[in-house]
Amino acid sequence: MPRTVFCKLLNKELPGLEAPPFPGPRGQEIFENYSEQAWLSWQETQTMLINEKHLNMMDKEARKYLNAQRDQFLTGEEIDRAEGYVAPE
Repeated sequence: MPRTVFCKLLNKELPGLEAPPFPGPRGQEIFENYSEQAWLSWQETQTMLINEKHLNMMDKEARKYLNAQRDQFLTGEEIDRAEGYVAPE
């Protein structure tokens, strides 16, 4: 039976991640408080931001920007969108 968490983003009990998404306290916090569904949704959004905004992940400022967007996304705040981006139906 998969591990469940009360997801802070979706406000319901859902299957959790199998392991923290990255090392450190923030990775552990995400592991304990967010569902796999919420994390997968963030990963799709992250990919869109990287591609549409042409972010170079070798650039420290780009990583800092993406981390800030991730934190806003997971707390349900508004995040940046690519200009002209239309979500698929």
